[in-house]
Amino acid sequence: MPESVPTLEVHNLVKQYPSVTAVNGVSFAVPEGICFGLLGPNGAGKTSTIEIMEGILPPTSGQVRYRGEPVGARFREEAGILFQKTALQDFLTVRQSVALFRGLYQHGLDVDEVLELCALEKLAGRDNRKLSGGQQQRLLLAIALVNDPKVLFLDEPTTGLDPQARRNFWALVESIKARRKTIILTTHYMEEAQLLCDEIAIMDRGRIIAQGAPQRLLSEHFAEVLLELPRHEFPEGARSLPLKLIDASDRVEISTHDLDGTLRTLMEAQVPLRNLRIRPANLEDLFLDLTGKELRA
Repeated sequence: MPESVPTLEVHNLVKQYPSVTAVNGVSFAVPEGICFGLLGPNGAGKTSTIEIMEGILPPTSGQVRYRGEPVGARFREEAGILFQKTALQDFLTVRQSVALFRGLYQHGLDVDEVLELCALEKLAGRDNRKLSGGQQQRLLLAIALVNDPKVLFLDEPTTGLDPQARRNFWALVESIKARRKTIILTTHYMEEAQLLCDEIAIMDRGRIIAQGAPQRLLSEHFAEVLLELPRHEFPEGARSLPLKLIDASDRVEISTHDLDGTLRTLMEAQVPLRNLRIRPANLEDLFLDLTGKELRA
């Protein structure tokens, strides 16, 4: 495949349901070997977009192309999917579960190789019903990798995992990235997206509203640093100061490229600074800035 041809291309994708247009003219391309994050609040259209890309949903209009060709038999042989929810056959061990799915493909990895890749060797003989949440996600990742896919879909892969299991899963994904796999990731954890993704697209109301490398998007939308102060310690009169204020649930944030000048302004206004926190902007700040803070159904 020529280098100029992306692994996946989405052209003017539209998905209409009887009462809503879930995807409204979405287009983007995913180069080979990167982790591409598709982010958005509930109802943004990302799930419909991903399911069309995976071949699960038909589009109302538009097209998805894989390596320059319409998605078809080649894509199904070379794609792996870790769904949000997967029901496994009961009474099978971890090894038997992986072997069952390996048998569905003509080509792929050896079962032992997949178990080792996903750190499942010591669990190979365990009933798949007796796995912890993190262990089960590693098994589902192993199943998604049995055909040695060129492109891997990870649909909210760490939802419900404890912090340790989540970080262990991130390490697995990093090892898969090192094998030059193209990864499509959806997640509600902005820390996860910022760590794993080389490029992100943020969707809202059926459209892409921002796309690019996380750090580039942050530098385009935010000043150098954010200052955080507890809401109850921020005087109401200080809201008239010439500052860019951002209200969060329990705190007031100030975005600035002039840290020294901002601190002087706060001190001159006698704003308490004992609980001041200074930090760079992150992907969650960008996400909330672009999509708003209201609760979505």
